[in-house]
Amino acid sequence: MLFSLPGHAAWLLLVGISITSPVVDAWMPVSLSNAETSLTFIYQNNLNASDDVNHIGAILLDPMTMNDGAAACKSLGESLLSESALKAHESDFYHSLSYLEFARLEEPKQQYIISNGVVSVSQNWNGGSLEFRPLPYSNDRLPVLCTQSSNQNGPDNAVATASNEIRISSGGNIYVGFRNQKSFRFNGIPFADNPARFTYSTVYSQKGQIINATAYGPDCAQAYDPTSEENCLFMNIQTPYIPKAGSRENLRPVLVSIYGGGFTGGNSGPNSGLDAGNLASREDIVGVEFNYRLSTLGFLAIPGTDIKGNFGIGDQLTALRWIRENIAQFGGDPDQVTIIGESAGAGSVRALLGSPPVIEENLIVGGVSQSNLGGGVDLGLDGNYGTTYSTYYTIDQSYSVAGQQIFEEAGCNQTSLSAQIACLKTVPAMTIQNLATVARYVVQDGTIVNTEQLDVTNKNGSTAYVNVIFGTTANDGASFSLYPKVVVTSEAQGLELGLGISSYYANAIIDSGLFPFYNTGNLTLDAFNVTQRVATDNTFRCIDEATVYAGATSGAFKSAYYYTIDRTYEGYDPNDLGASGLSQGPVEPGYPYGDPNLPYFRLHGSDLGFTYGNQYPLRDADDLMAMQLISGYYAQFAKSGNPNPSLQYLQVRGYTNVRCPDSHWYECMLMSFL
Repeated sequence: MLFSLPGHAAWLLLVGISITSPVVDAWMPVSLSNAETSLTFIYQNNLNASDDVNHIGAILLDPMTMNDGAAACKSLGESLLSESALKAHESDFYHSLSYLEFARLEEPKQQYIISNGVVSVSQNWNGGSLEFRPLPYSNDRLPVLCTQSSNQNGPDNAVATASNEIRISSGGNIYVGFRNQKSFRFNGIPFADNPARFTYSTVYSQKGQIINATAYGPDCAQAYDPTSEENCLFMNIQTPYIPKAGSRENLRPVLVSIYGGGFTGGNSGPNSGLDAGNLASREDIVGVEFNYRLSTLGFLAIPGTDIKGNFGIGDQLTALRWIRENIAQFGGDPDQVTIIGESAGAGSVRALLGSPPVIEENLIVGGVSQSNLGGGVDLGLDGNYGTTYSTYYTIDQSYSVAGQQIFEEAGCNQTSLSAQIACLKTVPAMTIQNLATVARYVVQDGTIVNTEQLDVTNKNGSTAYVNVIFGTTANDGASFSLYPKVVVTSEAQGLELGLGISSYYANAIIDSGLFPFYNTGNLTLDAFNVTQRVATDNTFRCIDEATVYAGATSGAFKSAYYYTIDRTYEGYDPNDLGASGLSQGPVEPGYPYGDPNLPYFRLHGSDLGFTYGNQYPLRDADDLMAMQLISGYYAQFAKSGNPNPSLQYLQVRGYTNVRCPDSHWYECMLMSFL
């Protein structure tokens, strides 16, 4: 048989495998493996979750006879795909099979075994169709199309069952994952040995494990999350392709997501907004998300000791090393890894772009920095909340802000520093993370980060020579400026309150003429509108545009793009703008979730649903098109280093609805690359 089955085969598979947590119980039947065939997930994903019930998928197996194919499908808990099912969803399968030929994953005019013959793609004057024929000979070996009956369509309802699990081997371990309606999924993979507190993580070293990758690992310890834990270094993978064991053919590009949250919060779980299952399905890439340590447990730095900080960034580095060693077995190309992050995740991308280990080990080929913070050293201010995301403290500077204060608040008041450290190592993790003072700063530790800023002014090897994208939402600064709690009486007063600046600088902003005042009759709101535009430039746009410009002109980056995204939904909203419809568009007849055609603020983090193809709710038809367009930009960047897909690709995939007619470009430039 082609697949490992219950019974004696189960015992053969378990020889030499120790059973330790996380594990699959030894008595359980062995799930499908990739020992004798690759598995390709086929699903024409339009990203409209409410439309998923109208689509079906299939699983494509390597060439084999019809009898072996039927047995293989049965081992999946499936059967050979029928002609009637293909005809009922002909457009979907026409585009999916055409793409396999376009991407050279299958031969031109390839025939596929189905339940009552073979199917192939036929091109004609009308665009093309599916062509059905009887199987020429019973012993012909052709790729096989199996049904795919799992109908769980999202990360929050994806559950492993006996019939949808799959086992693969990598690095001396067996990983048990599963599939939902759109991709193969592996959740809660331990990518690092559990590090001692205030030490750097290393790649997971245990061997002979059967790792249950069907449930998410816990979030890293953080305030306001009582279920979070210190032992938290877990990873999730979504993939459309599982190669045959030992094969490195047809590996897909990898997009690795790093969450934001101010280096004090965040996670890679089902509610993180980062799940790449839709992207993996629609764009044929592999998605990865992982946890990293946060706050004091992830960033405490103490001068003169081996506690040099950046443990959280070190975890990110460890995750990339695990990916380098293992992702091929999950269908990903270790030589085509792109990192993407928003907010603190964007700051992480920026730090990793200048990290010597990343450069020396060639761990990435691209980076996407969404709404990275920085700058803020102007308007009479020495800096603001965002400054340290792009200008890194020394260990001494970090300790002066978040050092002895932490010891004192934790009750570690010993007379020697070594005794204080020993004390802090015994304090419960959640006690430390809930202190009033926490460490959250990327520092110049001398190994992971060794410069004050990312050097983009020279092509001298200190910055990764890769493709990059930097950009912001249109109104990122609205999340980092204060909406006045009082009714203001002048524009200048609104600027002073919103930005925390003096009247001198408030009037200088007004006199510059760079930030026009729009009078709607609500002076407080109108002044805040100016405030947030200044904050967006001051904390986001200036640092990131300068990075792209300098890196492109100096040759520090292989290629560089900048965008502003103009269609978003909700986001980080400390001013509670959404209560007035100002983070999604006012509720109007026909627009129960807000009218995006009316004015609203594009807040920090409000683009994530569009990035990953997970946006819900959809306010109008353009939300769906925007999601298809924007997520496609990022996926194409991961594939080629250029965010712009070819027209031929869009045509083959049936995605031409996301390409705007030239005469209407201004309606569709939701993300503009320079």
